[in-house]
Parts: sequence; C-alpha cells; structure tokens
Amino acid sequence: MKNHSVSPVALASSLWQHRNLIRDLARRDAIGRYKGSFLGIIWSLITPLFMLAIYTFVFSHIFKARWGATGSDSKTEFAIILFAGLIVFNLFSECISRAPGIILGNVNFVKKVVFPLEILPCVNLLSALFHASISIAVLLVFEFLIKGAVPVSIWMIPIVLMPLFLLILGASWWLAATGVFLRDIGQTVGILMTGLMFVSPIFFPSSALPENWKILAQLNPLALPIEQARQVMVWGTAIDWTQWALYTGVASVIAWAGFAWFQKTRKGFADVL
Repeated sequence: MKNHSVSPVALASSLWQHRNLIRDLARRDAIGRYKGSFLGIIWSLITPLFMLAIYTFVFSHIFKARWGATGSDSKTEFAIILFAGLIVFNLFSECISRAPGIILGNVNFVKKVVFPLEILPCVNLLSALFHASISIAVLLVFEFLIKGAVPVSIWMIPIVLMPLFLLILGASWWLAATGVFLRDIGQTVGILMTGLMFVSPIFFPSSALPENWKILAQLNPLALPIEQARQVMVWGTAIDWTQWALYTGVASVIAWAGFAWFQKTRKGFADVL
C-alpha cells in the first residue's frame, strides 16, 4: 500500500503538482451547483444580498442596533459593517459545513488509487472563495455608491484572510477524514456553525462584550479574521501584525495537524465506504 507522507513539504508539493486539477474541479463545483436553474450563477449574488437585507432590517429597524456605543444611526453604514462580517463567516461556514461529506460525496475518487484525495478540501475552499469574491465585489460597489470611495487598504484582504485559509484547510482535512468513520459529525458541525455565527463579532464589535466574556473573542477562531477584514474593507485602517502573525502560526500548526490526520486515516476510507 502506498505510504502517504504527512510532511509540510509533501503537502506543498502535492498542491502545486495538482494545481490545475484543483482549479478545474473548483470551477466545476462553483458553477455546477447552479446548473439547471433559471438564474444560474446569479444566485451567488442574490443569496448574500437577500440575507444582508434581512439581517439589516431586523437589527437596524426592529432592534434599533447601532455599531458600538457611539455608533452611527446610518442604516447603510450598518449594512456595510454587517455585510463585511458575514462575508468572512459565510466563507468559513460553507467550507466547514461541507467538509464532513467531502469524501463521502466522492466515493468514486476513493476507489482510484492515483487520485490525490488531499486536494478535495482545497477544491472546496476555492469554490467557496469564488462566492466570497463576488460578495466582496458587491460590498465594494455598495461602499463606492454610498461613500464615493473604497478604502485604499482593500488590497490587504488576501493577506488578512490567508491565515483563515490555513485554518479552514486544517479543519476540513480533519473533518473530511473523521466524517468517513463518524457520520454524525455532519449534523454536529451544522449546529456548531449556527452557534458560532451569533457569538462571532458579526452583529457587534468584540469591544462590546463584557470583560468577563471577552475570553470568548480570544478563543473564537473567527473573531480576528472578521475584525481585521472589516478594518481593511470598511474602516481603511492597518491591521495588528503581531496578532496576525500569532494567528498565522497557530493556523499553520492546525493545517499541518489536520493534513497529518487525513493522511494517516485515508488508508481506511475504502474499507468503510
């Protein structure tokens, strides 16, 4: 039986070697989910805009929410801030929610000895990133129409999100492998994503949390990416590079650990499936 290396070098080599396959599968996945629908890929615009409208109406009109203690009463500003947070959360949620079923939904690939199963979480991430990019474009257009300009710091968004990509991949490799042997994990992840949405700084800034609850923000894997993405996409301010570096270090370890678990357990996929 082929021995699958768990080293970071082997991981980087495999992803680079199969980069064209990853791109093609991601394109097929991103476009394929709308195949046969009347509006097609336009749904990738309609869905986030609809959710944005609902959340903005509920929190700004019904609950009269403002951003922070001295927040503006502007409904459009609240919508921009809210949308920026939702983009990051939806990217994370889409990848993690689909991760437990990645191998289960591609049994035909498992039977092919030469197919690089480790690229499937990357395909999932790229597909989700496609939809996130559309949402970011919508946000920038909305910002330009409302404010007359977009933050110069927007170019930093790939840097801000890079550590989150590592975290997503690590968690996806672990969930994809574990989901083969423990089928209930898919339902568990769905519940956790719902809870995570309401404890993440999407509808409120982390500074609004009481002192004894701020530990939640420090433990929440989405808190820093959401707030830093909001800094470069909305506020136009620099990010905290120390926090970014620490997050990147932890995310890198998680990515490697998830990949190692995937490689160690993949030899049993065919037996279970």
